Amino acid sequence: MRDVFKLRDPAGAHYTVLVLAYIALAYTGGWLALFQANAAVNAVGVIALAHSMLIAAYLLHDCGHNAVFMSAKANAALGKVLNWVAGSCYGRFEDIRYKHMRHHVDNYDPVVWDYRSFLKRHPALAKVVHAAEWAYIPAVEIMMHTMLVIAPWVIESKRAQRGRVLRVLLIRSAILALVLVISPVAFLLYALAQLLLFTALRFMDCYQHNYEVIFNLDDTDTVFPHKGDAEYEQANTYSNLLSHRFPAINLLVLNFCYHNAHHEKPTLGWYRLPELHSTLQPAVEAQTLGFAEQARAFHKHRVSRIYAEEYGADEVKASLREGRAVGVDALSFLTAF
Repeated sequence: MRDVFKLRDPAGAHYTVLVLAYIALAYTGGWLALFQANAAVNAVGVIALAHSMLIAAYLLHDCGHNAVFMSAKANAALGKVLNWVAGSCYGRFEDIRYKHMRHHVDNYDPVVWDYRSFLKRHPALAKVVHAAEWAYIPAVEIMMHTMLVIAPWVIESKRAQRGRVLRVLLIRSAILALVLVISPVAFLLYALAQLLLFTALRFMDCYQHNYEVIFNLDDTDTVFPHKGDAEYEQANTYSNLLSHRFPAINLLVLNFCYHNAHHEKPTLGWYRLPELHSTLQPAVEAQTLGFAEQARAFHKHRVSRIYAEEYGADEVKASLREGRAVGVDALSFLTAF
């Protein structure tokens, strides 16, 4: 058992323990705060809950790369727990990992369901989605997470997951129904925490790549012209730091923003990424984005991003400064198909 859970980087054991402790404390404390009859405590609870789910999602991402433990089995075991914490458990951890590995190997963003074409075929729903996105409600992400529940009945490759999805749906529905009965306010505050989580995930994903989104995740015969091209990979990857001056602030997203460093060495633990980022300078300086430019572009193009394609010939950093960078898509890496 000890060998199965052997850490990939034993010298970083204290970082792993600390982040797991933070997730556990912030998640349970956040939930408890939602049930208190105090608006200030409720607000702290929403933030703590949303942030614990965010950190869980990014640690799940490390598990997908086998960056926490040496054993793929141990990484999967922890990843499955974190998948429940993040609320994305309708999709399997294995599917999240597979889709993300395709992203790394193929240098594309493969997806199964073409939500863009679906919206174009249903203009009434598209109007609702447009209005919601304008109001900062992550409607596309909500739609994709809803499809995780529906997928086994409408997508052939997911058919075998019907029983699993029904079990997950029953468990989560029972828990959330109990929350609703005990405290409708707590239920609504949890929903708000989920919306904050989706928004944060999408913001971080939005400008990290200039990859093309393709809707053929189940197609293994496609030839990808940039597959395995490390030069193309780094040239189309961007490090969207929350702060250049105060690196500790980047811990708010578990250093996920050091994205060029992550793509340089995907199995490196999150706590080692800032150091690797420094060693990659000045080669990735042109790929390092500023927070203010990202925030402005994220706000300006929050509706047009629904149908956004690749950036094209424009260099992302310049596009951000000129307010033209829309963002590749409106999805986060947690959508497992």
